[in-house]
Amino acid sequence: MTETVVPTVYFAEAGAANTARVLQIARQRAEELGIRSIVVATTSGTTGARAAEVFQGFNLVAVSHVTGFRGPDPQELTAANRERIVANGGKVLTTTHAFAGLGRAVRRKLNTYQMEEIIAYTLRTQGEGMKVCYEITLMAADAGLISTQEEVIAIAGTGSGADTAVVLQPANVHDFFDLRLQEILCKPRF
Repeated sequence: MTETVVPTVYFAEAGAANTARVLQIARQRAEELGIRSIVVATTSGTTGARAAEVFQGFNLVAVSHVTGFRGPDPQELTAANRERIVANGGKVLTTTHAFAGLGRAVRRKLNTYQMEEIIAYTLRTQGEGMKVCYEITLMAADAGLISTQEEVIAIAGTGSGADTAVVLQPANVHDFFDLRLQEILCKPRF
């Protein structure tokens, strides 16, 4: 029987302090596996801009919060960081969150949870970054920015920065149960 042994890094603390190490781990594994598509969560764009520098020459998709995520405010992704991402060859995706959308509207109006948010809460048992990795991969696939036929590395975090990286076989939202976690590269240990 063949096996693959891949180290997983577990961080003692969650959060932005792990960002540089996460990007290093993800870059190394992408090169080892020949993965060309990287999906990274970004709010203000700081993590997306750093990832775009590290992953120049890759198909990097920086997924921002949907406009109005924290209320009626404008987009959280700054213009300067958007420019840095694009200048380094990355793409920016701003769209409805795969695990929110109408389900969140129902919760806010009728005070009851819908299927998408139940799935999100279930995935959070593995950590916030794990949930976000799944979500941004679905969103990038739906936007046609990554192929569902090739593995990707997804990078996300808890609060800000990056503390989680995984290898996923993507799927579209309507094929959610075909999405496959292939490897956990790093994550916080809770």
